Amino acid sequence: MMWELIAANKRKSIFIFIGMGLLLILIGFTFGSFYSPDNGGFIGMFFALVLWGILSMVSYFAGSKILLAVSGAKEVTQDVHPQLYNVVEEMRIAANLPYQPKIYIIADAAPNAFATGIKPENSAIAVTAGMLGTLNRDELQGVVAHEMSHIVNRDVLLMTIAGMMLGAITLMSEVFTRSLWFGGGSRYKSKSSDKGGQAQIIIMIVAIALAILGPIMAQLMYFAISRKREYLADASAVRLTRYPDGLASALEKISGTNLDLKTANKVTAPMYIINPLKKKGMQISNLSSTHPPITERINILRSMTQGVNFANYQTAFNQIKGRQSVIIPQSGLTDNAKIGLRSTELSQTSFETGKQVKREVGDLMMKLNDFLFINCSCGIKLKVPPDFKANSITCPKCGRIHSLFN
Repeated sequence: MMWELIAANKRKSIFIFIGMGLLLILIGFTFGSFYSPDNGGFIGMFFALVLWGILSMVSYFAGSKILLAVSGAKEVTQDVHPQLYNVVEEMRIAANLPYQPKIYIIADAAPNAFATGIKPENSAIAVTAGMLGTLNRDELQGVVAHEMSHIVNRDVLLMTIAGMMLGAITLMSEVFTRSLWFGGGSRYKSKSSDKGGQAQIIIMIVAIALAILGPIMAQLMYFAISRKREYLADASAVRLTRYPDGLASALEKISGTNLDLKTANKVTAPMYIINPLKKKGMQISNLSSTHPPITERINILRSMTQGVNFANYQTAFNQIKGRQSVIIPQSGLTDNAKIGLRSTELSQTSFETGKQVKREVGDLMMKLNDFLFINCSCGIKLKVPPDFKANSITCPKCGRIHSLFN
């Protein structure tokens, strides 16, 4: 375990908490001054401080639950997808994590995944139904190992707090711009006729600039810490699986999809293994500024032919980048224990047809939406929606009547 990385992520959490808080206060002061030049700035600061305090408490005690709810994730039991549970358990043991993360599935056909949680003991891993239908076991293991690494490295603490603060700044800016659009202009005109008209013009310009640039500045703070953590999670993941090609192949499949993740938004997008808000037609190497280029991550993983310890990842990183750049903390580089690659014993590629994949994803999404599945003796699988009112259902193939209350 790289203690330097964990300590650095804790420091970054404090930095982003204070930095976004100060930005929130500045926005509050400016917006308040715009509406009331005399003492509105201090009133705005007061409300911003109150909001900051509330969000801090919410982020710590309920931030993960909110992010999971916003993402449409549902906690599932082992019988819903036994393979996913087995893979999460394997990676938890490999990571020497004493707590089993809760497992959530998002009822969406687009393949993706993220992890969240303030502490390892209350962490969660969320994957989409599309990912479970698209990836084979090796690839699923690579993605879960990546998300497990975020938990072990304390990245999830950082991103949960940052996501909640970013949401608050974006909300304040949107409220201000909407109020300005629907009534702020007349308010400004009445005040601009006073002696302080020039000052009001300046305040208005600053307020509008902050309303536009505030969320961007917050996102830049958010994104500045996102890229390196993805490299480090990749490096940590291959130590757990000892099979870099599994994660590389998963990244190719996830990034190559044409499906949009409907529940993703600007706040939750950077938490996913690949940014789901990519623009159509965008090249795979430029999917987003929040994550390193996908082709680069894949090439680094596939260049790890001599082993999978942190030093091997650093060597592959420098080779692909074409320059010396330290990405692994010193405590990771001094760990010279040789960790060899394992030979794959599992399917390297999925042999399922596109129709089979769609059927599997569809069935899983129905399970998440409380559909009842009944296997008829004639071979038909009946799928009963949760709002079905009758006490029985008739098989359309053989005519057998199935009671729904057995």
